This record gives sequence, C-alpha cells and structure tokens, in this order.
Amino acid sequence: MRIRTVARVVMCAALVTGCVSTETHKKSLTELEETRRGAAQTAAALESFKKQAAAAVDSLQKQLADDNTQIAVLMKRAGELEAETARANDLAKRLDERLKAEAAEKARLEQERAAKDAEIQRLTRTHEELTKSLQAEIAKGDIKIKQVRDRLTINMVDRVLFDSGQSQVKPAGLQVLKQVSDILKNVPDKQIRIEGHTDNVPIGAKLKGRFPTNWELSTARATSVVRYLIEEGGVDRANLLAVGYADTRPLAGNDTEEGRTANRRIEIALYPKDLSEIASQLKP
Repeated sequence: MRIRTVARVVMCAALVTGCVSTETHKKSLTELEETRRGAAQTAAALESFKKQAAAAVDSLQKQLADDNTQIAVLMKRAGELEAETARANDLAKRLDERLKAEAAEKARLEQERAAKDAEIQRLTRTHEELTKSLQAEIAKGDIKIKQVRDRLTINMVDRVLFDSGQSQVKPAGLQVLKQVSDILKNVPDKQIRIEGHTDNVPIGAKLKGRFPTNWELSTARATSVVRYLIEEGGVDRANLLAVGYADTRPLAGNDTEEGRTANRRIEIALYPKDLSEIASQLKP
C-alpha cells in the first residue's frame, strides 16, 4: 500500500510539474513573440528615424551648400561694393580737387580781369595826358594817338623829330620827346616799343655811307628815340624796345607824296606786359 501510495504521489507530482512547464513555455513563447514584435517595431522605427535623420542631414547639407553659395555671392558683392566705394571716393576726391582748381582758376581770372580793367583805366589816363600835352602837334596832324582797349599808339611823322635823312633828333623834336617821356616814365605796366618806319624811296647817294638802306635808317631813328627816353627822359630801360621796319609796314600807298609822308614815321606802341605779373602787383 505504501508503495502504491508513493507511486501515485510521484505520478501526480510529475503531472503537475509537466503542466507547469507547458504553461511556462507557452508564456515564454508568447513573451518572446511579443519581444520579437517589439524588436521588429523598434527596428522599423529606428530605420524610419535613420531615414528621417538622413533626409534631415541631406536637407541641412543642401541648406548649408545654399548658404555657402549665398555667402560667396554676398562676399563677392561686398568686394564689388568696396571697390565701387573706393572708386566713388576717388571720384569725389578728384571732383573736389577739380572744383578747388576751378575755384582757384576763377579767382585768378577774376584777379587778372581786375588787373586788366585797372590797366585799361591807367592807359586811358595816359592817353588823356598825352593828348593834352601834345595837343598842338595833334592839331597840326603831325601826331596821332590811338587807344584800343589795352594798347596805345603814338604816331609821329618823321619831320616832328628828324630832319630829312637824319637819325639824330632835332631840337624841336627833343622838346616833343620830353613831353612824351614825362608821361611814359610813369607807366610801369606797359612794354614800350619804338618803331622806325620809312617810305619805299631808296637811300640817296650822299647818305649811303651812313645808311646803306632804309633798314639802317629806320633802326637808327628808333634807337635814337630809345636812347633819349632812357638817358634824358627817365623811362625804365627794361620797358623799352627799339625796332626798324623800313618800308614793310606802310600806312598808305607810296605812289603819292602824301602817302610817303604818312609812311615816314616813328610809332611809340604801348602794349601789355604779362597779366599775371600785373595781377600780382595789385593790393588785395
């Protein structure tokens, strides 16, 4: 009996043990399957995340490339703007320099214009003084005075100063030159050119030893006048010039005595010096 009872107990225990193991196995299989499904879902989610991450990385890389391109464009434009700014600054500098130069030139021209106006006014006074001093000779037609703006010419027929064929100023002529020099010595802003002129009649045989041609005669007469103006008249020698033109610049035709008389002459021409020199002498 006791053996049978023990056997039954053992058999029951075995049955119970078998039942428990089966349930546990099934449960384990179920859990394993759930774990597999979870792992598969996790793997799928991970794969999806990877794809999303890769897409995001691609998008970021593309955006970075676009940004780099935009940065390069902006840097290039910045360089262009910098170059344009430099050119604009250079242009502004040159324009400023040009405006300053134009202003300086305008001021210089204005100063020269003022100097020219003052010079013309002084010459007009000189004209008036000469006309008053030489009115007797002017009335006889022996002397003519003409002013054109800043130039003045005193035209004397040769008989006023010289005897026929002579280059030495005669006494009556010295008095005329004295009247002229008293005025010209107070004219510092003009060049004074003494011109000798003749008609076209050749030098006579008696005078050829002294004056081979009219060139020598006209030049000698001009030189005699200059010498008097310097030595006796007190005119600044730096302002004087003597020149002989012979018969090359006639005032009238040489086919009449009247024309030849007009051509035999001494001209005293007053003409401007350098205006910039005159302007610099003006008081502000």
